[in-house]
Amino acid sequence: MTAFSLMDAGVPFAFAIRLLTVAATLALARRVTACRYAALGGSIIASAVTVTVATRVLLGGPPLEGFLFRHGASGIVMSYSVTPLSAWFLMVFGLIAVPVAVYSIAYFAHSIAPTRMAVVASALNVMLGAVELVFVAGDVVTFLFAWELMTLSTAALVATEHEERSSRLAAYLFLVMSHIGTGCLLAGFLTLSAVSGSVSFSSILAGNVLYGLTRDGVFVLFVVGFGVKAGLIPFHVWLPEAHPAAPSSISALMSSVLITAGVYGLFRVCAFGLGVPALGWGLTLTVMGTLSAIVGVLYALTQSDLKRLLAYSTIENSGIMVLGLGAGMLALADGHPALATLAAAASLAHVLNHAVFKGLLFLGAGSVVMETGTRQLEEFGGLLRRMPWTGLFFLVGAMSIAGLPLLNGFVSEWLTFQALLLGFHATPGFSRLNYPLSGALLALTSALAAACFVKVFGISFLALPRSPAAAEAHEAPWVMLAPQAFLAALCVGLGLFPGAVLGALGGVLAWLPGLQPAAIVGWTSL
Repeated sequence: MTAFSLMDAGVPFAFAIRLLTVAATLALARRVTACRYAALGGSIIASAVTVTVATRVLLGGPPLEGFLFRHGASGIVMSYSVTPLSAWFLMVFGLIAVPVAVYSIAYFAHSIAPTRMAVVASALNVMLGAVELVFVAGDVVTFLFAWELMTLSTAALVATEHEERSSRLAAYLFLVMSHIGTGCLLAGFLTLSAVSGSVSFSSILAGNVLYGLTRDGVFVLFVVGFGVKAGLIPFHVWLPEAHPAAPSSISALMSSVLITAGVYGLFRVCAFGLGVPALGWGLTLTVMGTLSAIVGVLYALTQSDLKRLLAYSTIENSGIMVLGLGAGMLALADGHPALATLAAAASLAHVLNHAVFKGLLFLGAGSVVMETGTRQLEEFGGLLRRMPWTGLFFLVGAMSIAGLPLLNGFVSEWLTFQALLLGFHATPGFSRLNYPLSGALLALTSALAAACFVKVFGISFLALPRSPAAAEAHEAPWVMLAPQAFLAALCVGLGLFPGAVLGALGGVLAWLPGLQPAAIVGWTSL
């Protein structure tokens, strides 16, 4: 098979690797070390293939389409389509999935009981494959199958320590909320399919299927369905319970990758799949995004559990992504495609930046928890002398999430500010007041996030140890440090060269209907 044809078949090839990896993991269940290496090595290879496919599409290659499964007798077909939007989310996915798998080589050996290794490692690969399939699904059947598989495998990972009541409750709450969301998605997709007579996304998301109140009702269904997975307020209740309960490397994937599945759905369906957004749609997402950002960071400030704090911070950053998307939808509704393009670019850039710095922070937290045996901030202290590399990388992530200049978090938050400020000047009528109000609350959110992570780093890594465990901690092994170094370097690189990110987004923005990619050309020189 030639290299070109291999890339054409890259999506089925990646899924085939996932299936073989799960089979090998289960077959090696009694040989724990071999089981762990097989599961994580296979995951690295599959994710690398996915990144390669995504990069090819983002660099101007044609969208890839095909079939994963076809049953002639029943007529069931599972198709895939790697569009530029799908490729962007796949690229973000791979940039986190590969370092997390490398980190887990050592982390799983320490933190996962040998009797559970095969189940946890298999569930990890199933979850990653399901997320990939969500991003590339070409029809309703494939999407809902992947969505449900993603939910069930994630619940299994949350319940890894199932002998603890808190883990069981977290998994149960996640399942309940996820199935409420899935029910809304099913109702929305069935409505679109019934009217259009098709289950293909190219048909039902063409923007001309529904009109009037029916279209508004379907929009509400999809906002609930995707909002649950994105962790938006008021659908967030599962997130601060599930993320701390899962193993730390799984928490990194849930915060960096899983919530982006919800954001992807909001982009693909709500903003650019149901036709030109109504003004009320943009206002709805802008309000939800702003509320999630400010409430998420306020909750984070009050937490003493490190992983729970990071989970609430995920709600905050999910809100920033949706705030940018909502501002773009407002601009489209008001007939300002250039402004909508800038807002959408800010949102997509924050999807990447949040995945990188939140993945870094969760991996750093995992190292700290592994070495100290606790998640409580008041039991840390003085860790910078005992874990200098972990402390350095965590500091980079903390500065990035606080939005300090020259780091990646600043770039996407600054673009969001610019979109909101320009929206106030460009938009007439009542809706223009939403822009400065959202901008002011986003500024407050950024200030509170900075205060939150100054507190976290100071309490955890500075001063003197406040427990014997902190006093006896030592540095994590190199195989756990290397992924953190990679993500920290990305935080710096994406902050110093934001033009590369915005340039890569050009093809994605050109694919989304109603946008003008040339509108951000001036920003690529930042």
